[in-house]
Amino acid sequence: MILYKANYSRSVLFQLLLLSVFSAFILVLNHSFLHKVYLNNQVTNTGYIINSTIVGLFSFGLFNIISLLLRYMREENALTRFLKNVDRESPQPTEHINKKSLIYNRYSSVLEISRHNVAVNHSALASTLQASEHTHLSLSRFISNILILMGVFGTIVSLSIALLGASDILGSSDGISGMNIVIHGMSTALSTTATAIVCYLFLSYFYMKLTDVQTELLSGIEQATTLFIMPRFTFQTDSMLHEVGNLVKALNTAAASMSQTQLDFTQAGRNLNALTGAYADQLTRLSTDMEDIKALLRHGFRLSE
Repeated sequence: MILYKANYSRSVLFQLLLLSVFSAFILVLNHSFLHKVYLNNQVTNTGYIINSTIVGLFSFGLFNIISLLLRYMREENALTRFLKNVDRESPQPTEHINKKSLIYNRYSSVLEISRHNVAVNHSALASTLQASEHTHLSLSRFISNILILMGVFGTIVSLSIALLGASDILGSSDGISGMNIVIHGMSTALSTTATAIVCYLFLSYFYMKLTDVQTELLSGIEQATTLFIMPRFTFQTDSMLHEVGNLVKALNTAAASMSQTQLDFTQAGRNLNALTGAYADQLTRLSTDMEDIKALLRHGFRLSE
């Protein structure tokens, strides 16, 4: 029995949908506040540029995570179909399975190796598959790591703008324009930091769930390989010794059965000999009786010899 969550990716996608709807609801409720923080009284375009970059990276990373979750959902369906074919004892377990799926490729790899009469190295196959699938997560991991750095970058740029405004205050007579730049810099620092933190938390959580989905799927594939694929095509020393032991036990049982059969045949032969002797005695007696009958008939009818 394979222990893995067959619909894990679907549940993660459902969580993502619910959290997205909840986040959109919160944004709508706080529309006026967000409008003041992000759009009103923007002296420069720094806030627009940095926040747009953060949101763009976040959207691209989220799209990549969703596409990978959809892919792993198809892989889970393929693995489930493979297990159903095995339970039905289908002669071809990969029947009705996409040829590009991971479980189909694993079955084909083991089959191809066994055709060349070479021992299948399960550890090498597992390591290769894990390394190959690990590369699909590099983009999402990079975006998740860079989001918080974008927030720090926005904070540094915004504080630099605020320092420029402070220098204008010190260098001017009225200081009104410099004060606007200072306020704008502090507001931009707050907005960029908040945007980066929220996007980072959202994306990091679902990146973590994506890695869990991948681990769960690879675990199911390796269990299926160990329980259902490897025994079909490979013969290890321990398994061969086990088969030889079972064969010896079967031979011992057959030998005992043959000995009992031989005893039964011996007893049957003895019974047949006794029956033959009794039949011969009966024939002798019958011959004697026939002679007596013939003698009586000759005497009674006064026949010649």
